[in-house]
Amino acid sequence: MTTFADERERLLYQALRIRRVEEHIARIYPSDCIQSPVHLSLGQEAVAVGACAPLRAGDRVFGTYRSHAFYLACGGSLREMMAELFGKATGCAGGKAGSMHLTAPEVGFMGSSAVVASTIPNAVGAALAAQRLGTGAITLAVFGDGATEEGVYHESLNFAALHRLPVLFLCENNGLAVHSHRASRQSYDLMHHARGFGITAEHCASGFDPMAVRALVEMAAQALRAGAGPRFIECATYRYAEHVGIGDDHDVGYRSPADCAAWRAHDPLILEAARLERFEAAIAAEIADAVTFAAASPWPEPDALLRDVA
Repeated sequence: MTTFADERERLLYQALRIRRVEEHIARIYPSDCIQSPVHLSLGQEAVAVGACAPLRAGDRVFGTYRSHAFYLACGGSLREMMAELFGKATGCAGGKAGSMHLTAPEVGFMGSSAVVASTIPNAVGAALAAQRLGTGAITLAVFGDGATEEGVYHESLNFAALHRLPVLFLCENNGLAVHSHRASRQSYDLMHHARGFGITAEHCASGFDPMAVRALVEMAAQALRAGAGPRFIECATYRYAEHVGIGDDHDVGYRSPADCAAWRAHDPLILEAARLERFEAAIAAEIADAVTFAAASPWPEPDALLRDVA
């Protein structure tokens, strides 16, 4: 059983585990054993582990197409995630969903989608159900800064504010959308916009620090459970890899190695590598086991194609 010196070390372990999983995915991706495109969370792991730490049993999380980190932070099975990426029947969605549609409702991760902003109204609906049923559960709606350009995002904030729903809107703001910067697409400030709906909004400039993220989410969760209405948190973060795929895309020209180096200078998984070294062997063994499981798993049967389709 893994033991930790304190809560910070526990969260750093979780972030390290996510990073090593995704680094391994990047290594094996060229072999074509992974059956779908991958959007890696490298560099953004602290947001996921910090945000999920204060959640309780019964709370729900809705993610984006870049959701490996949140799936694992919620407690989703690594074996089932890897099998899903391999397109195998033992995957978390039977091998039919791939990297962008991970789901693990048994641990509160309700799903993710390739369609930008499409899980935000689902999160609002889940919060409405929790409120009406009086379960005391809260919902976490995770999205990138690009999702705030979609109409359903604005409608969701308005509805949640009107009904004082127990939903936390969590924006992973890496400032990038494919090959463009947010400033070239958006004239509005994300927090000021959320406050325009009467939603309390906070900013986390240290999205590399899981404890900083946890502190803000914990305060927001307490307010939500007390019936104070929706909350909004913008976490500054940075993705090391390209928008989709395993490269770094510095050659495209919209960002530079210096941008990446600036974030790495604060990255605790780099700065505290010596402290985390003792976890490396166990993480490597777990990843190897998951890959072996995925490779040995059967392909879905043809009749599975239309199964679970409404």
